Amino acid sequence: MTTTETYPPITMSERADAAEEELILALAKSSRPAVSPLYRLGEMDPTHNRGPIPETAVEWDSGRKMLMRDDPRLPKMPDKPTLMDYFRYRIAPANHLLQSATHALKGGHSEKVVLACLLHDISVLGFIRADHGYWGAQMLEPYVDEEVTWAIRAHQALRFFPDESVDYYYPEMYVRLFGDNYQPEPYIVQAYEEAKKHKWYMTARLITLNDIYSFDPDAVVHWEDFIDIIGRNFKQPEEGLGFDGSPVAHMWRTLNWPTRAL
Repeated sequence: MTTTETYPPITMSERADAAEEELILALAKSSRPAVSPLYRLGEMDPTHNRGPIPETAVEWDSGRKMLMRDDPRLPKMPDKPTLMDYFRYRIAPANHLLQSATHALKGGHSEKVVLACLLHDISVLGFIRADHGYWGAQMLEPYVDEEVTWAIRAHQALRFFPDESVDYYYPEMYVRLFGDNYQPEPYIVQAYEEAKKHKWYMTARLITLNDIYSFDPDAVVHWEDFIDIIGRNFKQPEEGLGFDGSPVAHMWRTLNWPTRAL
């Protein structure tokens, strides 16, 4: 007599785990991703005993080569990627940005302010956290109005300083994150003093006012609400972001291929 064993159905989580394992194994057989030194600082002292560079010591006779383009662990980007492609495949989820932009949209602010709120933390979510206002503004400068990038750069300083005229106060979240006695660095204070006198001060201030300092996991937000605003205010290059020869194309290519060896 034979018996047939039955097994519980495979869950979606188990399927995802299995798919991820297959990608990791495929990468291990074919090529090695690189990790830039910047992302290891703080975990290693670059001035002492560096030894072999982590993740790049290759057994040359094994047939494995350094990764020089697509990382199979990441979704493949289109050949001519758009801003929305980067949000779909490299920056998602972007609920914080969508919530901020939704606040601005419901507040009846201009499309420039809404776009600035939508993109103000693009560097934090997709590129680098330190000095994120500066990095984010630089990434966007060829593609949006100068007022938008100025505001994104300036909001980094303004968020640390209240403006009672528009009911903006120092975020309680910052007290929890940085402590009661945190003082911004002198360059931040200087940037704030300069921004207060600028003609676009209120554009940057409205970013801080519509920012979300306590994330709401239940908020319902949609990209569809901003597609037309992006279309009217973001100059999407025909060649694709990263391939248009702009002064910042390399930043988008890095986001496209973040583990490329060189």
